[in-house]
Amino acid sequence: MKILVANLGSTSFKYQLLDMDGEERLAKGGIDRIGSTEASNCHVEIGDFKHSQTRMVANHGVAVEACLSDLTNPEFGCIKSISEVSAIGFKAVVGGRMSGVYRVTPKLLECMEEAAFLAPAHNPAYIAAMRMLSEQMPQMPLVAAFETEFHQTMPDKNKYYAIPLEWADKYLVRRWGYHGASHRYIATRSAELLGRNDLRVISCHLGGSSSVCAIKDGKSVYSSFGMTPQTGLPHNSRIGEFDPYALPILMKGLGKSLEEVLAMLGSQCGLRGVSGGTGDMRDLETAAIAGDRASRLAIDIFATAVRNYIGAFIVELGGVDLISFTGGIGENQASFREQVLSGMEFLGVDLDLEKNCATRTEGVITKPSSRVASWVIPTNEELIVARLTKKVLETAE
Repeated sequence: MKILVANLGSTSFKYQLLDMDGEERLAKGGIDRIGSTEASNCHVEIGDFKHSQTRMVANHGVAVEACLSDLTNPEFGCIKSISEVSAIGFKAVVGGRMSGVYRVTPKLLECMEEAAFLAPAHNPAYIAAMRMLSEQMPQMPLVAAFETEFHQTMPDKNKYYAIPLEWADKYLVRRWGYHGASHRYIATRSAELLGRNDLRVISCHLGGSSSVCAIKDGKSVYSSFGMTPQTGLPHNSRIGEFDPYALPILMKGLGKSLEEVLAMLGSQCGLRGVSGGTGDMRDLETAAIAGDRASRLAIDIFATAVRNYIGAFIVELGGVDLISFTGGIGENQASFREQVLSGMEFLGVDLDLEKNCATRTEGVITKPSSRVASWVIPTNEELIVARLTKKVLETAE
């Protein structure tokens, strides 16, 4: 069974083709500048072969078509016909009232439209692509695996805000959690690495967008993300945790409308906002070492937020067996991992400084004597989406 996994951004499209019989990746590729007046760069990797070309790509539906054209190209493609693809699995963001894993139907698309305000940069792109493909390839099963699906196991006390409950049901104002495919992979891989299914795991997905998830027995019990992907930890350029009562003050002080201030909170804040320049952790660390106070402060605010969630989630879980790091920052910034875990010896976290500095791929970064293990675990969201898509297909048979 071959499954194409589609990951859509507001102006980008990334994909992988996986053969689920051996969970082997056959191809991967991507397209940028979708909908732009500039030509898009379309690239594909099939084994050691790499191919790229530029072309105009009007929308995400056209991007998926271009992907399938490359995969079936008689000169370098890895499949002879689109009929070899059993389904297209979408790494969708949020479906609101339908936030599990589902075959794409008109009802599902209606739910995605209702929840579009939760992920305005992503839901419209997914909806448009799904509609176009449903019309052009009606025989191709389309499956939406929502990022919120993994967090459906959170208990009600961790799902709801202290607001009238009818607001949650009527307006979808509740904690949804995101990065579900990544955290599910960490849960699965942690069990494999430690040979146990009863683990208490704190998964730190740290990158341009960041979140922490408390996992018990392979299931999500709490997420740092709230109602939208803007919340929780500070992000590259998004605010994270924020007091809503500051909004009228900013509107008056900046002379901006609510919509304008919200746009600024989502694009000019986070690490970028504190540093006054960049939200890239590599650049921030370089500047901090050179003595830039604002860059140092941005890193410290971020690390403190991660540590606070780890502490809260240890209490929620009643202890912890594994603290994992994934994402661009989690996998590559050893000094940031050290800052996050610093001083946690009283919790049983005994960091191995040499291992931590040397680890860029999967590996343990704590000493053998450490009561709590810490690992770097590169995530594999596409594999999770493919597995969930396969399960939906098999259930329908």
